[in-house]
Amino acid sequence: MARKQYPLRIDQEVWAAVEQWAADDMRSANAQVEWILRQALRQSGRLPKEKRENGNQKGSVNTASASE
Repeated sequence: MARKQYPLRIDQEVWAAVEQWAADDMRSANAQVEWILRQALRQSGRLPKEKRENGNQKGSVNTASASE
């Protein structure tokens, strides 16, 4: 997945809380921000379903065997 760089202006107290949360979850602050955004988008129904290259939905199990 390509990453878009975006400068973020954020309150220092909010950033400190994000950094602490990230440390608690053993993530980088950047990964934590992305996780928070994805959670909010998913909860609001605004995150499009991601597909893997083979056409399966992310998280789905391919039950087809190699002999088929």
